[in-house]
Amino acid sequence: MGILWFGGTFYTMCEVNDTVEAVYTQAGRIVKVGTYQRLKTQFKSDIEREIDLTGRYIFPGFVDSHLHIIGQGEKLAHLDLSTCMSAEEVLACVRERVESIPSGQWLFGEGWNDNQWDEQRIIDRKELDDISNHHPIILTRVCRHALIANTKAIESAQITEGVKDPQGGKIMRDRNNRITGYFLDTAQDLIKQAVPDRSTEELKQLIDLSIDYLLSLGLVGGHSEDLAYYGKGSFNKVSQAYKQSINGDDRKFRAHLLVHHEVIDDFAKQSLRYKEGTPFVEYGAMKIFADGALGGRTAWLEASYHDDPSNTGLAIHTKEELAALIAKARSLQLPVAVHAIGDAAINTVAQLLEAYPLTARYRDRIIHAMIVNQPLINKLAKLNAVLDIQPTFVSSDFPWVIQRLGSDRIKTAYPWRTFLDHGIACAAGSDAPIEDVNPLYGIEAFVERRSTIDQQIYNAEQQLTVYEAISLYTKGSAYVIGKEQETGLIKEGYLADFTVLEQDPFQVEKHMIHKINVGMTVVDGTIVYHR
Repeated sequence: MGILWFGGTFYTMCEVNDTVEAVYTQAGRIVKVGTYQRLKTQFKSDIEREIDLTGRYIFPGFVDSHLHIIGQGEKLAHLDLSTCMSAEEVLACVRERVESIPSGQWLFGEGWNDNQWDEQRIIDRKELDDISNHHPIILTRVCRHALIANTKAIESAQITEGVKDPQGGKIMRDRNNRITGYFLDTAQDLIKQAVPDRSTEELKQLIDLSIDYLLSLGLVGGHSEDLAYYGKGSFNKVSQAYKQSINGDDRKFRAHLLVHHEVIDDFAKQSLRYKEGTPFVEYGAMKIFADGALGGRTAWLEASYHDDPSNTGLAIHTKEELAALIAKARSLQLPVAVHAIGDAAINTVAQLLEAYPLTARYRDRIIHAMIVNQPLINKLAKLNAVLDIQPTFVSSDFPWVIQRLGSDRIKTAYPWRTFLDHGIACAAGSDAPIEDVNPLYGIEAFVERRSTIDQQIYNAEQQLTVYEAISLYTKGSAYVIGKEQETGLIKEGYLADFTVLEQDPFQVEKHMIHKINVGMTVVDGTIVYHR
């Protein structure tokens, strides 16, 4: 027995403007597409239910190709600092939160962004100490490549003034060599290891919170990276939490979990394989970080930062270490997913992917790929790798990123149109909680490239069409994990996962796309969200 869906416009995404009138699904799959009358006649004896979509617009289910699902849950549960417009406003929010939690409890703040402040400065740990010496405080920057900690947190982590910078990280100090409380990239781990471990139940609650929110935004799935960050036994705890949360009964969502290299041994010990799991929770590529981020000037560049001539960023691993990690992935028949923002990082990763090619029918991915040049574009076009790009970085990074890179280099930054024109496969995500996870914001950012800071459009020649933008959230997200034959289209035999919108993104003004309402989200033929 099945369901006949009708009464809306189904954009199949097979090609531009390809639509159908009705879809018949059974057991979570699309059986047939066509006209309402033809499907009703053909499957008359098998139709258990008819669902009238009342003039809405239906797409293959949107999938975020790169986010941190538990991190998004933490953003919803923790102190949100993303809208603060000054250091003083951040401190006021922290002061207010301290007054509402028990003495000794850790305080976590998420998403502060000094690039949107009139006075761009980094809060010193003394300013947090003035608020509380009884609560360990960690304030994570919007990019998640830097944090500020107060003295209580630093002492809890047993960090002394004489500690050395780790590979791929930096502990900021003042002119007197005093630790300021600002920790960059891998140096953050020195603080985070002191945070009390979360239980499986606590992690499940964060996943529940996050998934329910994602479903309300029309997302039917996401490729997440969060198996390694939650203390001893993190891999097993997080895996169990996902399977308990997304069990196919209480909750349906397609979670594809990247496996951080620090927990790859836990993955291997259980004899797990790529894409193994349940219909709703499966394992993905080995995740590796090659560099940091532009905001904290830790993205690894070939030439120095325009606003910091002595600095070219940070390589998280030496080239030899990076090669060893990729070789290890290959020994496990795994593709890799490598975070690489700067051109030096991307070039190094591209060289190593050439040196260690995949033997299986899988695809590597380079996550972010923001700073490139023409020789690098040519190299990427020859790789068996997908670029995992985040459109809303354009919205939030301009215009301050021009200060980081200079006017010449910015011309080839965030070159989404160039990638597609060179036949480079791409998928679209948000990197939530770093950026807003709403895919409609991402689609609008692809087609507009308008800054949310000064409302100006940057590098307009790199704008995508609405069809191309939606394709990256549907066909692109399917292609990167080798599932383009079963999801990403409204087509016979494909999964019955739909994103149902109340307005047509092909008809509304471009700057209004983010205001479209999600009417319904369907996963596995089940309505999992209804506005």
